[in-house]
Amino acid sequence: MTAVLTVDLAAFQRNLDVVRERVAPAELMLVVKDDAYAHGLEPIVTHAARHGVRWFGAFDVATGLRVRAIAGPDAGIFVWMVFGVEEARRAIDAALDLGVGDADTLEEVALAAEAAGRTARLHLKIDTGLHRNGVRPEQWPAFVERAAELAAAGVVEIIGVWSHIAEASDAEDDAARARYEAALRVVEARGQQRTLRHLAASAASFDRTGFRYDMVRVGAFCYGIRSAGGPGEDVLGVQPIATLDAPVLALGDEGVRIGIGSADGLPSVLGGRMSVGTPDGPRRMLRIDEMDCLVEPWPGAAVGQRVRIMGQGTSSPTDLAEAMGSIGEEIAVRVSPLVERRYR
Repeated sequence: MTAVLTVDLAAFQRNLDVVRERVAPAELMLVVKDDAYAHGLEPIVTHAARHGVRWFGAFDVATGLRVRAIAGPDAGIFVWMVFGVEEARRAIDAALDLGVGDADTLEEVALAAEAAGRTARLHLKIDTGLHRNGVRPEQWPAFVERAAELAAAGVVEIIGVWSHIAEASDAEDDAARARYEAALRVVEARGQQRTLRHLAASAASFDRTGFRYDMVRVGAFCYGIRSAGGPGEDVLGVQPIATLDAPVLALGDEGVRIGIGSADGLPSVLGGRMSVGTPDGPRRMLRIDEMDCLVEPWPGAAVGQRVRIMGQGTSSPTDLAEAMGSIGEEIAVRVSPLVERRYR
């Protein structure tokens, strides 16, 4: 008897529909980093591609190559971390779009494109204040000039201009957007009029119409993971698509022992800070050990019963994250790949 993460693909579809309706006419880029937020890359990408998602955000080249194999040749796949000429060449050979946020990477990608005999598809990144890589504003004109020279030589094609924003406050995001707009003007002045613009992730894409531009990169909300401290899932119109259940292993004087622990990805700090769903209603999680957990007992507890740790009918990933001062994505991606995934 082991813990099981069950992924509801129908709920995933409903979330996709909600997100796409909310951000239209901007296009959705579904972010699938960290094994689709630990929900399983292949079933998530397969389902999304079959239901009209045309762009995927893959973070790293290895994931991008897997997405290409799953989604096929027509999918747009955006990778925003690439390391070295050889990795860039593999990405170019697979027609991955590359996010480039510094001058050295631009030159490495150019070398890779020349070696591959193919044109590299680039999205240029401006640092709008988050400092999560990206070209500093004072260096941006020279960076764009060099990218334009490479484009004129047929080595690269400038597909897009993008950035990350903090989504911490409206004032900070407004300042970031102003820097982004200034960066766009530099690119347009260099003759690049048809670049794909993408700035917003989940929260800003829902709340700030002006931040949507041509495309939005949404991961968390598509999986039903709301922002910590933000509106609830019911307000957003999304729901967590995964439930995590674990079996009762033993009954004792201290409590009920269940088959999940910190080795499975459940943070030990949540011991005493969360409740789980039992056949007799919510019960407090007393302690989280490496291989199992201790739960407050309930009448009729029996070996083999299933206890719901996270998901429908109990705490969401963000509920658990808020109990430890974190974000829902951390809880989702911590679930060990050794925990069985089932799909319905």
